[in-house]
Amino acid sequence: QYDVASLLYSAKSDLPEPIRQELLRHYMQRLAQRLGEEYQSLERRYLNRFYGYVLVRIMQAMGAYGYRGYFERKDYFLKSIPLAVENLKHIAQEHPLPVVLPHLAEVWKAIAENATLRALGATAETGGVLTVTVGSFSYKKGLPEDHSGNGGGYIFDCRALPNPGRYPQYRTFTGKDAPVIEFLRKEPAVDEFVGHALALVSASVDMYLSRQFTSLTVYFGCTGGQHRSVYCAERLAEQLEQRYPQIRVRRHHREWE
Repeated sequence: QYDVASLLYSAKSDLPEPIRQELLRHYMQRLAQRLGEEYQSLERRYLNRFYGYVLVRIMQAMGAYGYRGYFERKDYFLKSIPLAVENLKHIAQEHPLPVVLPHLAEVWKAIAENATLRALGATAETGGVLTVTVGSFSYKKGLPEDHSGNGGGYIFDCRALPNPGRYPQYRTFTGKDAPVIEFLRKEPAVDEFVGHALALVSASVDMYLSRQFTSLTVYFGCTGGQHRSVYCAERLAEQLEQRYPQIRVRRHHREWE
């Protein structure tokens, strides 16, 4: 079962499910021809356990993808993770195991519903178009992870800027809401800060376009990842879209997604 699972549910092959089922039926038919009468007692046990081996294989592969992609920074392996997540989601939903594994079932569900894992490697599938990910985060929750596989990018610290979060009337809003936008637009230091960030990022975008690179990350951090960082990220994203219509700008507000 393990060998068949490894072939049919390889993430990189990305076989459609009907093709997998057709190939599995073909394999079982050939196995029946080879084993003769012995096959009758084997078939039910084989198929009853087959999807357990599929899950074992997927978990093993995802461990390798994660190590080679996250720790060794090899983009090739990150691209396989969303495909493996889809395989895991399908098996967990459509092929219940003959044993109850409640804790593992919760882990599989969490992986299948994780938007970050499903988006891994997406920038490499844009046909050579440069994708600039512009986002925000809270320093209290640590620096943002790099999912591009290239281990680079900009991080700008917004904590020296005027903070609308200090005032009760702004605390329920984010940097995408009109009251916060109006507050920060009135502050010359904020406009100057975004202008400096744009100059630095634009220099990289120009170089990345000339060298046909496909991924650049730019993050703004503040205390809560709610007001200043979100506002600055949105302003920079808008200006990049206006200046470079040939690139793809992706927004990612970590604390609010």
